[in-house]
Amino acid sequence: MSSNPVAETVASLMPRAKAELAELVAFKSVADFDQYPKSESEGAANWVADALRAEGFTDVALLDTPDGTQSVYGYLPGPEGAKTVLLYAHYDVQPPLDEAAWATPPFELTERDGRWYGRGSADCKGGVIMHLLALRALKANGGIPVSVKVIAEGSEEMGTGGLERYAEEHPELLKADTVVIGDAGNFRVGLPTVTTTLRGMTLVRVQVDTLEGNLHSGQFGGAAPDALAALVRALDSLRAEDGSTTVDGLDGDSAWDGLQYDEEQFRKDAKVLDGVELIGSGTVADRIWARPAVTVLGIDCPPVVGATPSVQAGARALISLRVPPGVDAVEATKLLQAHLEAHTPWGARVHTEQIGQGQAFRADTTSPAYQAMADAMAVAYPGQEMQYAGQGGSIPLCNTLAALYPQAEILLIGLSEPEAQIHAVNESVSPEELERLSVAEALFLRNYAAG
Repeated sequence: MSSNPVAETVASLMPRAKAELAELVAFKSVADFDQYPKSESEGAANWVADALRAEGFTDVALLDTPDGTQSVYGYLPGPEGAKTVLLYAHYDVQPPLDEAAWATPPFELTERDGRWYGRGSADCKGGVIMHLLALRALKANGGIPVSVKVIAEGSEEMGTGGLERYAEEHPELLKADTVVIGDAGNFRVGLPTVTTTLRGMTLVRVQVDTLEGNLHSGQFGGAAPDALAALVRALDSLRAEDGSTTVDGLDGDSAWDGLQYDEEQFRKDAKVLDGVELIGSGTVADRIWARPAVTVLGIDCPPVVGATPSVQAGARALISLRVPPGVDAVEATKLLQAHLEAHTPWGARVHTEQIGQGQAFRADTTSPAYQAMADAMAVAYPGQEMQYAGQGGSIPLCNTLAALYPQAEILLIGLSEPEAQIHAVNESVSPEELERLSVAEALFLRNYAAG
């Protein structure tokens, strides 16, 4: 790869990229303003805006989206008649979870064992840096042959839909011939991968109530209906004996016909403890890319420390349901709510509330943009052929863009390979992946312009 001038330029820019990523990671830009200062997200947004201005972008703006967050937009005009490419990333991040469990501070980029650790290093502040590296490499080697729009979202991790609604209200703003979403990841380090499907997602909060107030378990236990026990029963009904997701009326038997995921490799990637079985049936790829998956994200109930001998009057949970392409997230939400209401025992009062939602996505892999990316990946990853994979996660903006611009080609690449441990403690990015994917994106823009 080093014999390619674009690759040589990117390699020379990596120390600067590390310094910039460190600056960006330092912002605690979690879009939960009850827990984290809004000023941290605003600081990250302004950092991105300043970086775009420094690269010559015009019309740089901080967009106030309907969910109370900001997305950063910039436009860099190309040669007359050039195609337009939209580059997407997000600067907001997941909370760090248990900060004490991090080997190094989550908001301080730290190099260790050849990787750069920090919250957002891969998901998706690294994606912002990837776009900048690609554009800088092209500028240093003959110029950028396309018009470029950049959008950096401020609330992707919250799933509150601010940018989707803003795009729908301003349909010309993000219009492009091709969209590169920098928020996916290679199947494994060193294997160039384009993500072609995303599961959709719905978030449902369920509240179960049985009593006017807590009761002494010695005096009333055995006859008084326990709301926490009722909730546990309802949650258990969402899984079959083998752990497969079971929501009444929701198909759970679809198959994945693309790249397969070796079961032992998955156990290693997921850090499954020895002797613990994987859940579900079918291939691993079937389970994580082609079928629905329910997860209990949290339960509100008394903690063990300080618990009293009481029958609980109420309890609630937050449930995530991932749905594959071909399943309508709105319909899946209704089925999940109906299932919970039907399977809550003892006539307990149950209330469900949908609080987040995004549709699944499937890309058109026959488009010219995919060939342009495959050719670029072959240079950036010598000896490797670009692979197609699914992703269990959701990027709701993909469907919004596909609906607004049905002729646009959408590709998903990024830095979130399994070792990155996104959304977990000790998130990290591979600098080699950042370098290679930046080269691939630069060469893609050149190939696409010439196609």
